[in-house]
Amino acid sequence: MTEHPLIRPAVDADGPGIARLIAAVFDEYEGCPFVIAEFPELAAPAGHYQRRNGRLFVAEHGEAIVGSFAVSSPDGDGVFEINKVYLDRRQRGSGLAQRLYATAIEEVARRGGRTLKLWTDTRFLSGHRFYEKLGFVRQPVVRFLADATDGWEFAYRLDLGR
Repeated sequence: MTEHPLIRPAVDADGPGIARLIAAVFDEYEGCPFVIAEFPELAAPAGHYQRRNGRLFVAEHGEAIVGSFAVSSPDGDGVFEINKVYLDRRQRGSGLAQRLYATAIEEVARRGGRTLKLWTDTRFLSGHRFYEKLGFVRQPVVRFLADATDGWEFAYRLDLGR
């Protein structure tokens, strides 16, 4: 892929493209099936994150969604959750993940955010490296997902010093 993907705020019509992206990422991991019923927010993803005091961004290359990154502060307390961090395999190492992160952090700063937190599947090792490179610290807690993946997640946190 030679052109840089366009990063833009998601719209509700992006749900199917985001679903395809997540399904492709999940396919990279054994025992990690994508079940659309477990992602009801993808029926109207932009509205979902707006209602959670946040925003979802997508990276688009041609007609395809090749990346996504959401931030939200459901309690409006300056603590922002990161969700829907997915990147097409062909885009990894291109700097697109950092561009998506920078876009999302601008949104967090605009909304007065001071802390970021997230949960990530224990199998997503490249994601862990990405977060740790950005300064996130793994927390001493894990949680089980009672879903089709039967997965476990690590917690991460980053204080922004604001």
